[in-house]
Amino acid sequence: MRICVLDDVESAARYGATQISEAARSSVRERGSFSLALSGGSTPWPMLSALAGEDIPWASIHVFQVDERAVPMDSPERTFAKLRSVLLSRAPIPEGNIHPMPVDTDDLDAAARRYERTLVNALGFPPVLDLVHLGIGADGHTASLIPGAASLASASPSEVMVSDIYQGSRRMTLTYPILNRARMILWLIIGEDKAPMLPRLIAGDTSIPAGCIEQDRAILIADRSAAALLKEQRP
Repeated sequence: MRICVLDDVESAARYGATQISEAARSSVRERGSFSLALSGGSTPWPMLSALAGEDIPWASIHVFQVDERAVPMDSPERTFAKLRSVLLSRAPIPEGNIHPMPVDTDDLDAAARRYERTLVNALGFPPVLDLVHLGIGADGHTASLIPGAASLASASPSEVMVSDIYQGSRRMTLTYPILNRARMILWLIIGEDKAPMLPRLIAGDTSIPAGCIEQDRAILIADRSAAALLKEQRP
């Protein structure tokens, strides 16, 4: 894992946007397209706002979701609505290349299978994402892979699953097989409340969900408050 500690939120956001745009241009040159899976939460929006202004071959970009809350589209907790506002409405991505998780249904498990088919149809089998953006919660969760959830113990090889209820809602989430298959993983970790989890993430502590993500193709971008407990803060 490559670790980059930036002075503040704005610097970390700009650097993250630059890393994504460089990966996109490289992928389009090499393979003709770029698949990007984005997480929600509280931290990515400055980065995604900066990304909207980057010089990227947007017509060749496919955008997927890492996870989504099963709440109405007009809910402030709905990740896709915020993605639409901050990035998707500002970047000229073809509508057919935008792949929201289909959580507007009573049968979320069937919807998860549909999203698996969406991934396969766009990316082939097994689906390989070019870049996955992840964050970490103060409890060590990433995506909507929640500590102690019974669903994490499943032996199912599913790429997409529905989580247990967490913070008041069920979630649809990508799972370890497809996350760990990605060509690049970009962690963006901001804020002092994340500081206790950073050393555990870097150590590959598998007692937290984030620690089960493979590190050999990962870059971790943090602000100094999130990196406060690291023994060595790298520029």
